[in-house]
Amino acid sequence: MSEQFYWGTGRRKTAVARVRLRPQGEGKILINGRQWKDYVGGSPRMHADLHAPLRLLNLQQKYDVLINVRGGGIHGQVGAMRHGIARALLEVDPHFRHSLKTAGYLTRDPRVKERKKYGRKKARKRFQFSKR
Repeated sequence: MSEQFYWGTGRRKTAVARVRLRPQGEGKILINGRQWKDYVGGSPRMHADLHAPLRLLNLQQKYDVLINVRGGGIHGQVGAMRHGIARALLEVDPHFRHSLKTAGYLTRDPRVKERKKYGRKKARKRFQFSKR
C-alpha cells in the first residue's frame, strides 16, 4: 500500500522547490534530507517565511513536509519552498485558495537578477569616467 502525498512546485529567482505534503504527520519539515533548522539557519524571518502558509491555515501539526530544493541562494530557496507549500496545500483542498491568494503565497515572485550589459561594470553600474 502506497502513501498518499500532495505535490507542489515552487519557484523564486533561480531556485526550484519540489514539495510533498504527507497527511497524518507530526509537523516535521525535511529539506534535502535535513531538518529545516539545520538547513535554513538561525534567521527568524526565514523561519516565519517557511511556516507561513501552514500557520495561516493552522495546519502546522497535521502534515509532514518533505522538500527537495536546488538552485539559487538560501533566501531564494526559502521563497521557493513557501510557494511550493502553498501550491501543495491547494491540492489538499481547493477552498484554501482564497486565503492563500489574499496572503500572496500563490503568486510567483517575478523578480530576478538583471543581466550584465556590455560596456558596463554590472547591469547598470558604469566604469569610472575620466575627463583627462
